[in-house]
Amino acid sequence: MGIVPLAKALELAQEYDLDLVEVAATARPPVCKLMDYGKFKYESAMKAREARKNQAHTVIKEMKLRPKIDPHDYDTKKGHVVRFLKQGDKVKITIMFRGREQSRPELGYRLLQRLAEDVQDLGFIESNPKQDGRNMIMVLGPHKKKTEAMAEARQAQEARKADAKANPGKSQNAAESDEDETGIATETEVETEVETPAEASAEA
Repeated sequence: MGIVPLAKALELAQEYDLDLVEVAATARPPVCKLMDYGKFKYESAMKAREARKNQAHTVIKEMKLRPKIDPHDYDTKKGHVVRFLKQGDKVKITIMFRGREQSRPELGYRLLQRLAEDVQDLGFIESNPKQDGRNMIMVLGPHKKKTEAMAEARQAQEARKADAKANPGKSQNAAESDEDETGIATETEVETEVETPAEASAEA
């Protein structure tokens, strides 16, 4: 509509039962838009909600082992590492040394290398083993992207729901299997908010 006086713009907004919203205050002259502001706020909130729903979280799981771990315990811990990598999460492996074990760092190094080889189909060594005080730390990164893992998890969940509807009497153990066991590992989540692009400016 071009450049119009403020009084004329307010008159037009009232005539069309709309709001006069300033969208570019620093422009000369300022740019305003005639819109339903309530509807605009609602749509912006829905877009932001959808963006948060689809965003991926960077998650680091931590698994702690001893250098002289029992074979059965090793298999159990490895199973959790496999599950974390399948979910698209990074895994921080910590070898804890005690007493005279600190004089044998090669034990921890060999254990970390063994674990990395056992899960090489699912993950890779993102951070090589390094000594940190009494501990030795290595970080494994997943081959699968987090977004891919999330999509597969949603498909599996939908498939289980469909199966549950088809078989009402079936046990709910499958649904409960998704929950992490407590006391097994700790995790740190870093969430990055996704900004909703601002609506394009238009001159009133």
